[in-house]
Order: sequence, then C-alpha cells, then structure tokens
Amino acid sequence: MDRRQARSRFLTAAALAFLLTAAADVPDLPIREARWLSPEGLLEGLTHQPTECFDAPRSTAERRSAAIGRAAFRAPLLLGGQAARAGLSCASCHRNGRGNTRFAFPSLSGHPGTADVTSSLMSAKRGDGAFNPKAIPDLAGSGLKVSRDRSKLDLKTFIRGLVVDEFDGQEPPPAVLDGLTAYVRALSPAACRGPATVGIRLDGMLADTDSAMRSAEVSWREGDLATARLLIGAARSTLGSIDERFQLPGLERSRAILHAADAQLRTIQLTLASPSAGVEFRKWHREWPRRRSELRKQERFSLYSAAVLRRRLGPNG
Repeated sequence: MDRRQARSRFLTAAALAFLLTAAADVPDLPIREARWLSPEGLLEGLTHQPTECFDAPRSTAERRSAAIGRAAFRAPLLLGGQAARAGLSCASCHRNGRGNTRFAFPSLSGHPGTADVTSSLMSAKRGDGAFNPKAIPDLAGSGLKVSRDRSKLDLKTFIRGLVVDEFDGQEPPPAVLDGLTAYVRALSPAACRGPATVGIRLDGMLADTDSAMRSAEVSWREGDLATARLLIGAARSTLGSIDERFQLPGLERSRAILHAADAQLRTIQLTLASPSAGVEFRKWHREWPRRRSELRKQERFSLYSAAVLRRRLGPNG
C-alpha cells in the first residue's frame, strides 16, 4: 500500500468514526444530519432549510421525471462508497436543491459550506490525494457551471459523473438519471419566490414519502423494477429521517408506526418481481393514511419542534 492509499484509508476511518458517534457538541442528538452541520447555529440548521426554487416542468412526462429525480436526489442509497455508509445524499450538500452553508463534514470540508469534490475519502476514481475544498454551489443559482440546455447532454453527463465517479455509486437506472437531470434543470432563480428559508416539518417529509411511493408504483406498473426499487428505498430513507425526530421518551408508539410502515415498504421491495406486489401496494395505500395521521398528532412533542429541540441541545445549541 502506498502512502496516498494509506492516508485515504486513515481519513475514511476517522471520518466514519466521527459520524457513527455523535459529535461532541451534540452528545446524544439522534438526528443524523446534525453530524455534518456546523455546531454554530445548529438549532437554525435543524429547523430551517433554503426554499426550494423549483419551476415545475410543463409537460406531464417531464413533471413525472422530475419527481423521480427529486426523490433520488434525497436518497443516500443513490450514492455509493463512504457517502452511502455515512448517510449522505445529494441533498446533504444541496439542501432542498440549493446549497448548504452549514455543511461541515470531517476531512471533506474546510470552512462550513465547502466540500472537496476530488477527495480520496469519497472516490477511488476522482480522489487526487490533495485537500482542496470548494464552496458548495446553489443549484438554483449561477454556481453550477454546466449547461442546462435541453438539447445538450452536458448536465446529464455531469450528474452521472458525480454519482458514479465522484461518489463511487452504482450506475443509476436510466429513468433515475433522466429524472435527476430533469430535477436539477427545473431548479431556477426565477422560481425563488417568498422567504429565503422554510421550516423543516413533518408534513414535508410525509409528502416526500408519498411522492416517492407514487413514482415507485408507476415505475413498477411500467416494468421498471430498478427505478421502483430505488424509489421505495428513498421512501424508506425518509421514514428513517422521520424516526430520528421521534427518538424521545413517550414517542414509542410513533416509532412503532414508522417501523411497521418501513417493514411494509421492505415487503413491497422484495415482492416487486412477483404478482403479489400489487396486493402489497394496495395494503400500503390502505394503511398509510392512518399512520400518517397518527404521526401528525405527535409532531409537537418531537424533535420537529424548535422548543423541544432547543431543550435537547441545551445552552450551546
């Protein structure tokens, strides 16, 4: 093993050890995202995110494609290697499709809001052995120096390179890659209306779950099992993020509801290639609205509440 490989493996172990245990400033906070957000202003970072500047495509087919991309954008399983192990998704650096001025991943970031896109920590293909973090661009702004021209393949090629080369991910299903391209293309400064930030709420994550499952079922009906499987995985990941916010005494029933929902999604994933998948999708549609309603009743007692989160963080939050 040469010196460069040894250093890469050392950084990998160090970074993952950091992320798999809670950071010193948030000793027992169960929200995974807190582990790569700057401790300064952490309460704000965990309760608000940039407004999504999304200009919905006009055609039905393009809107559906962008919905697939939006779900995949938020799914850690899209990326491979160390990023997937740490739970990072495209949205970790680009919150709500924008930027992330609070991103502070160990051995990957310099100042908050930066990332080394040629880090050996994340990629065996693009790693250059040097530490050169750059500012994370706002995908709805002018920071992305790639043509969004629909007649060109520049954006699609660029996104594939990020997934497969920069993060060692698997080749995305064609519909997912097309969807990611459609989603990023639909992020526009012209769509940046209203407040600069929006609250991180349970309803937003429930809506993400619903959207991912709608897209998954359509993909399954069309015989695109690879895309359906990834989208169900995205929905399960969102349920996991919701579960993190309910990791408090007294909310055991809410967590049981989430675990039951996740088990049901896993069953759908495992039966996609069989006729029983349709039965499982119907069960999901029948049972999910009740579960969703029960979760909403307990939101104010969870870590979605700024007051509850403030008490958990203590004086340094």
